Amino acid sequence: MAISSRDTPPPRTGTTEAETLRGFLDYLRTSVAAKVEGAPEPAVRTAAVPSGTNLLGLLHHLTHVERALFLGEEVTDWQGTFRAAPEDTVDEVVGRYRTAVGRANAVLDGCADLAAPLPRTRAGKPAPSVRWALTHMIEETGRHAGHADILRELIDGTTGR
Repeated sequence: MAISSRDTPPPRTGTTEAETLRGFLDYLRTSVAAKVEGAPEPAVRTAAVPSGTNLLGLLHHLTHVERALFLGEEVTDWQGTFRAAPEDTVDEVVGRYRTAVGRANAVLDGCADLAAPLPRTRAGKPAPSVRWALTHMIEETGRHAGHADILRELIDGTTGR
């Protein structure tokens, strides 16, 4: 197993709270997508731990979290989001994630007040504040980026952000 390492330091963001939060979120989003890109089949979807967690499933899950949080899409089976379909390719899952991130960023571009609720609608469920949503998405993406770091290293020795 060849070990390769590429590390990107944390971003130097702007001076506002929104610029800082969005800068770190985008940094984590880029990092987690890079972990999945180029990962070989079938290892990218093979569980490396007893819970069944796999690299492709993590990114598939994060796509659903982005859509639910920022776009208001309803998810009825969160556990199911950790499994990509057998016919899904790495490029397709990465592409869907990047599309979801782009759509989420378009929503965030229209949010000037971090204390205001996200401008998404979901029947019977109030939208969280933009600040809360950004903080939660940083936590969620960071947590799974750490999982992805370990899984990718187990697959082919690739390390770094």
